[in-house]
Amino acid sequence: MTAVFWSGAGLLLATTLLGGGEDTPDDAHGPHAPPAVSAAPSASAPTGPAAGEPAPTAPAGRHLPRSEPTRLVIPGIDVDAPFTDLAIDSKGQLQPPPAHNTNLVGWYAKGVSPGERGTAIIAGHVDTATSPAVFARLGELEKGDRFRVLRDDGSKATFVVDETESFDKDDFPDERVYADTPDAQVRLITCAGDYDHSAKDYTENLVVFARLV
Repeated sequence: MTAVFWSGAGLLLATTLLGGGEDTPDDAHGPHAPPAVSAAPSASAPTGPAAGEPAPTAPAGRHLPRSEPTRLVIPGIDVDAPFTDLAIDSKGQLQPPPAHNTNLVGWYAKGVSPGERGTAIIAGHVDTATSPAVFARLGELEKGDRFRVLRDDGSKATFVVDETESFDKDDFPDERVYADTPDAQVRLITCAGDYDHSAKDYTENLVVFARLV
């Protein structure tokens, strides 16, 4: 389990993957959960510049003030869903959205809000035990596609897709997905690949990388 420092959340994150919940018949996909994160003590701060040397600065990209997201709208794949807050539980894992709700997405509420500078995490189910769910068609998104996040302050944050990629859950690129950024970015995450009935989980995670425009 590889830990990376996600400064936007102020946590040291390690990717883990929750099981799929109750077992299902062989002809049905079971419920799943998106990647979870484990909290660990913060890494020690890097040493500052030597006396007389200017502190390095990173250019600040386009971003909006912090505001909670209220709705995710992705016209190209017929997504129009409300948000729920995702929190870290007593075991140090990020809880997934409720599995029974097929039209609900979650965001890591103690991390970056969508549109705020840094990397915001939005997770949703690909299906439930009985039907497709909110991110069933997430893999259809391509570079250049756009989507919107409606925010509590009344603003609409528009994002453009840079890339869509699937990763084996045993080789999930924590740093690439969760690392902080100088501009406002979003990761849309769901499960993908084959459903492993013995593990009660999918074999891959699908990640959409997008940035504010």
